[in-house]
Amino acid sequence: MILTGPAIAAAVACGEIAIDPYDPGRLSPNAYDWHLGETLLVCDSDLDAAAPSSFTQARIPDDGLVLLPGRLYLGVTLERTGSERYAQLLNGDRTTGALGIWVHVSAPLGHAGHAIRWTLEIRAARPVRVYRGMTFGKLVFLQTFGAPASYQQFGLKYTATDGIDTSRLYEEITGGAA
Repeated sequence: MILTGPAIAAAVACGEIAIDPYDPGRLSPNAYDWHLGETLLVCDSDLDAAAPSSFTQARIPDDGLVLLPGRLYLGVTLERTGSERYAQLLNGDRTTGALGIWVHVSAPLGHAGHAIRWTLEIRAARPVRVYRGMTFGKLVFLQTFGAPASYQQFGLKYTATDGIDTSRLYEEITGGAA
């Protein structure tokens, strides 16, 4: 079950959902509009699932940054979000999609108990200028069913995420050695 905008606001007010920074004007009928953070990691070389990836860091300047096709960009949400009670789904939206920007296609689920600034996978179909703090997508909250199970209790590899986090699949492939 997806929470409505008013239900999200009520859950924020009683502490069941954390959104920081929170702006009630960003609520829509079934979602919360989130913003692009100020930093990107840029990769324009080959990637290897069995080795740590190499990225260069770029701060998005006041006049924006042009994303180029053929490059992988990892970004971060401005907002830190989480809930012990609700799961989250982070998506791009029509406004970014209409610019030819694909956002966070592969990992939209935020588990209950995982409070994070989301790492974003970003690709551009054509050169497109983006700005830090721009609306970049929608976040929905989902009621969970069954016995509560917090992400923290599982000790998963992205538990401490608080910014841009590159793939650590190599830890599974190589047993942690790179």
